[in-house]
Amino acid sequence: MSKIDETKPFKPVNIAVLTVSDTRTLETDKSGDTLVERLKRDGHVLVDRAIVTDDIAAIRARVKKWIDDPKVEAVITTGGTGVTGRDVTPEALEGLFEKKIDGFGEVFRWVSFQKIGTSTMQSRATAGVANGTYIFALPGSTGACKDGWDEILHWQLDIRFRPCNFAELMPRLNEGKMPRSG
Repeated sequence: MSKIDETKPFKPVNIAVLTVSDTRTLETDKSGDTLVERLKRDGHVLVDRAIVTDDIAAIRARVKKWIDDPKVEAVITTGGTGVTGRDVTPEALEGLFEKKIDGFGEVFRWVSFQKIGTSTMQSRATAGVANGTYIFALPGSTGACKDGWDEILHWQLDIRFRPCNFAELMPRLNEGKMPRSG
């Protein structure tokens, strides 16, 4: 059974949050607010936050800036994971991934299925690793952000979660590569 190992000290993760939207501003970005509130509540550090339009080049440029910054350990995006013509977040991010984390999208859709049924098929939530940085792409609804954080990232970014977690692997993500500068 999974649990938090209280004998280990908590280690905050430095996280950047990106909202992908043609219409939202920082004042109207409830999904980004949801992620920021939850990650801070759980003891993590918000390093940066931004909003970009549904444009592959804009998404890649912002995320690349963060994965090149050694202070950023994880990037969480919200929005642009659907199937419409403007939904391009997975295409933008997967072009940056050195390794894709297939299980993230699978688990996200399983969690989502419990709440919205087969409508979860419309989500192309995805995750991967680039330059020693985790990148997680969640749908743009506040419900999806709550589910993604509360049911997956809350646990996987906590180094005390057992039997294993993403946080404990962070020092090893760049094994065999040149160290990050900064």
